Amino acid sequence: MELRGSSLAGHRQARTISNSPFGMLDFSLAPLTLAWEVTRACPLRCVHCRAEAQPNPDQNELTTEEGFALIDDVAAMGTKVFVVTGGDPLARSDIHILLTKAVSTGMHVGFSPSVTGRLRGDALDRITDIGVGTIHISLDGAGPETHDRFRGVPGHFARTVQAIQKAAGLSARVQVATTVSKHNFYELQAIAKLLDGLVDSWTLFFLVVTGRANSKDMLTPTDEEEILRWLATTDFPFHVRTVEAPQYRRVRAQLGLPVAPGVTDGNGFCFISHIGDVQPSGFLPATAGNIRNEPISSLYRHSQLFTSLRDPNQLGDPCGSCEFAKICGGSRARAWAVTGNPLAGDPTCEYGAKFASHSVHNR
Repeated sequence: MELRGSSLAGHRQARTISNSPFGMLDFSLAPLTLAWEVTRACPLRCVHCRAEAQPNPDQNELTTEEGFALIDDVAAMGTKVFVVTGGDPLARSDIHILLTKAVSTGMHVGFSPSVTGRLRGDALDRITDIGVGTIHISLDGAGPETHDRFRGVPGHFARTVQAIQKAAGLSARVQVATTVSKHNFYELQAIAKLLDGLVDSWTLFFLVVTGRANSKDMLTPTDEEEILRWLATTDFPFHVRTVEAPQYRRVRAQLGLPVAPGVTDGNGFCFISHIGDVQPSGFLPATAGNIRNEPISSLYRHSQLFTSLRDPNQLGDPCGSCEFAKICGGSRARAWAVTGNPLAGDPTCEYGAKFASHSVHNR
C-alpha cells in the first residue's frame, strides 16, 4: 500500500463551524453533535449500509410533532451541531419543515441526503435556501467500478460527483464521507484528488461490522495504521477527520502534531434512531432508552450506557491502560461489534496489540 508523501495544492478554502468551540461545551451535559436518522426508507442497496435501509418507511417513525419536540430538546441541551440523516431523508414529505425548525433554533444544521432521484433538479437549492449549514454526501470510490459496487446501483458514481459539484456552488459547506474498507482503501489518494477544489471537509468512516457490513470487509490493523499515518502526514486542501478511528489523534500525537479535541461514541456524540431510540452512535446500536419515554437530555446525561462511555477509567485493556486513553480510547463501536461490550478494548488497533504485548513482557 503506497499512500505516504502525497501533497495536494490549489484548493477551496476550508471553513470552520464558528459556533462549536470544544472548550465551551461540557460533553457530560450535551453532545457537540447529535444525528437524527429521520427515516430508514431508501431505494439504494448499499452493501455496507449501517441502517439496513428498506424501500418503504417504517410506520413507527417519529412523527412531525415528535420531531419538533426532539429538536427543541436537543437545542435546549446546548448541542451545537444537529445532523439530519437516514436512509434517504428526502423520502419524508415533511423534511423541509423539520429542517426549517432545526435551523430556527440556531444550531448548525447538517443534512445528509442519499443520491437518489429525489436529489435531482433544485433539491439542494431548496435545502440550502432553508439555511442548512452543511451538506454531507457519500463517495466510496474514485470511479464507478468501486463506488457503484458499494451502492448497488449502476451509474451512481456519476450522479454522486454531479451532486458534489452542485453542492460546491451553493452556500452550505460541503462534506464528503467515505467508508473505508478492504474494497477501496487503495483508492483513497485518488478520491482525495477528485475532491480537490470541491469540498470543505473529508470524513473517513472506518468500517464497523453493523447493519449490512461484513467482518471480511474490515481493514487489517496494519493497513489502518498506515492510512492514519498517511492522513496525518499529508497536506490536504480540506479539513480531514475520521469516524470510528480515534487512533488518528494518537497517531498525530506520536508524530508531534497538534491534536484537537474530538468526539467519540456517547462522549460528545449522540444518535437518535428513526423510532426514537437513543444510542451512542449509528455504529454502536446499544440503546439507552427512547425519547418517547424519557427526555433526550436525561438519557444522554444520566444513563449508565452514556456515563460509562465518558469515563476512560472504565475502558478494558489495552485501551484502558494505554497512555493515549484520554485522547483516543479506541473505537467503542468496533469493541461492541466484536465483543458485545462497548467498553472492551478496541480489537482492531495495531498499537494496542503492541502495547499489550510490551506490557506483558515487562511485568
